[in-house]
Amino acid sequence: MTLALAIVGCGKMGRLIEQLAPEYGFGVRAKFDSKNNSGGAGLTRGALQGVDVAVEFSTPHSAARNIEQLAAAGIDAAVGTTGWFDQLPAAQRAVTEGGTGLVWAPNFSVGVNLFLQAVTYTAALFAHQREYEAWGWEIHHSAKKDASGTLRKLADQMRAGGYERQISLSSNRAGAHPGTHEIGFDSLADTITLRHTARSREGFARGALRAARWVAGKKGWFEFREIVGELGD
Repeated sequence: MTLALAIVGCGKMGRLIEQLAPEYGFGVRAKFDSKNNSGGAGLTRGALQGVDVAVEFSTPHSAARNIEQLAAAGIDAAVGTTGWFDQLPAAQRAVTEGGTGLVWAPNFSVGVNLFLQAVTYTAALFAHQREYEAWGWEIHHSAKKDASGTLRKLADQMRAGGYERQISLSSNRAGAHPGTHEIGFDSLADTITLRHTARSREGFARGALRAARWVAGKKGWFEFREIVGELGD
């Protein structure tokens, strides 16, 4: 069954999602950018008529408002914008009140979300080995202006795994790099490193489309890493 898709945010990710959408059973019904959706004003019930689900890759200052507007219009969504997570509680309330479904993630790569699980498990192993100190590092292309939500999530998962000591975090921006994240543990005796390197943006786009297909018709607030095991092809 073909589902009608709205793309909110028509930058590089939005254009890639539009290109790949037919592979996942979507027809693009509507597209929104800064010209026709300033302040979320374009996301009305009329403009979204016939849409089954939306994929949102906009900007940090726009995402929360877009989520509120989509929920008010009764549209389920997959949201991949980063840098707005301090507004998660308000966005979650809007989705609950709207009776819609939403999947969010700091990173929609399936590999990254499996990497998160691996890092959590590894951090638990090192939690009580006090001779090991930890670091996290990431690099992205120079056009990425916001801080890495994935790096922050990795640090959060390390703490959730029981690693309570300081974690030194650092970032770089250069060239056209799609993204590398690294977690390491170091002692006088040795170094252990876990690394995920993206080859292109395509993995993020495919993960978002799989999440959008999954959430269509559902109600509730979901994080992508929690549903990876339930995704179809």
